[in-house]
Amino acid sequence: MFNPEQCLKERYQLQQKLGRTAAGRQTWLATDLQSNEKVTVKLLAFSPEIQWEELKLFEREAQVLQALNHPRIPRYRDYFSLDKEAGFQLPWFGLVQDYIPGDSLQELLDKGKHFSEKQVRTIATQVLDILIYLHELSPPVLHRDIKPSNLILGEDKQVYLVDFGAVQAQAAVTGVTFTVVGTSGYAPLEQFWGRAVAASDLYALGATLIHLLTGTAPADLPQKEGRIYFRDRLSLQSDFITWIEQMTEIVLEKRFSTAKQALDSLKYGQIQQSSSTSLPVRGKLSKPSGSLITLKADRDKLAITIPAPGLRKITQYSWLAALVLVSFHTAILIIIIGSVLSSIYSGYLDTTLSILCISLFLCLFYFYSMGEKTHVVLERNLNRLSLKRQLWFIYYRHQQFKISELDKAFLMNRGSVYEVRIPTVHSMCKLGGALGEHESTFLLQELLNWLYFK
Repeated sequence: MFNPEQCLKERYQLQQKLGRTAAGRQTWLATDLQSNEKVTVKLLAFSPEIQWEELKLFEREAQVLQALNHPRIPRYRDYFSLDKEAGFQLPWFGLVQDYIPGDSLQELLDKGKHFSEKQVRTIATQVLDILIYLHELSPPVLHRDIKPSNLILGEDKQVYLVDFGAVQAQAAVTGVTFTVVGTSGYAPLEQFWGRAVAASDLYALGATLIHLLTGTAPADLPQKEGRIYFRDRLSLQSDFITWIEQMTEIVLEKRFSTAKQALDSLKYGQIQQSSSTSLPVRGKLSKPSGSLITLKADRDKLAITIPAPGLRKITQYSWLAALVLVSFHTAILIIIIGSVLSSIYSGYLDTTLSILCISLFLCLFYFYSMGEKTHVVLERNLNRLSLKRQLWFIYYRHQQFKISELDKAFLMNRGSVYEVRIPTVHSMCKLGGALGEHESTFLLQELLNWLYFK
């Protein structure tokens, strides 16, 4: 039907077909004769075989693209129709966008490319950045067909999201039937039930990342309790695998709920919090027994002192236990110092040096674990969060953040201990580092109460 060098609408000169397309659809690389720039022309034939929903999706794609403005989404240029009376056997509809030189991730996989963990992390970060833009529009825009063939690795090494043919320009609403779209293996169950949400795009991205890492399409990988099972095929850092597994949770409530939440988790570690995206609820938790955290709060200022990890650990039991442990440590230090002095007077220099090094190490560890404190001060009128460390009488690592740039605080589980983290525009504010679950929850709630409830 269409041939190279053919000119459509006296403007778009076709050059070559791009990719593999279904019957009644064609995608061409063309030249816009008005600007002499390369463009992509997507064509849809309105034939008796085509379903009316397909034309509606094609028109919706043009409408949505016209309203988008993101550097890694090909820019909308034109939408037109070609009438049957104009010499074409069937009516055709055309959509014109900027051409992105490069290869789709599917083409690279077909060529045998192996993606490293670093490359896949970079791809995930760039696609999540696009999804944050789409999902935070009003109304949100859901792509609904993220997969390797719809991600272009441009010559500028940036990843572009293309083919918005399955786009949904409104949130799923209960009781309303939407066209079921998506690709098997990449689309989650709720999407095939006609209830796509923002987290549905996250599932598709997770499945895409699994394909890049394993070289095998998700539909061809084994399933375990409804989840794509791929862990045994990789030798990667467990936190990245865990992150992808949360992206591809079959249960919607267990998945990341927003692209921003997923991106924060990828950058800063696994977030241990509810999937709810609402503001925190005001609460009042009593300070855990034995906790040495001190707080002083009024409307304009919150001052927190978090004591040394060693002190926190020994006072979890009782002050009697603390006294016994401190006495024990002191006795050990006296014995070590006595041994060193005895060795010096006895003339055993090598032994002395060895014992001295060990003693120095134990002393430093002891004084650090017992003497280190963290001071946190939030001042509303100065729009400032100040954080500084104290080791006995020495202050160090003084950091400052703008309160207006703080994001929602959350808990980070680091094995048997917890840490309170607050994302900022440029970095991450970390508090604690050796807190127990109850103590860290108490600290988090006090921070949220002061930040959100004046």
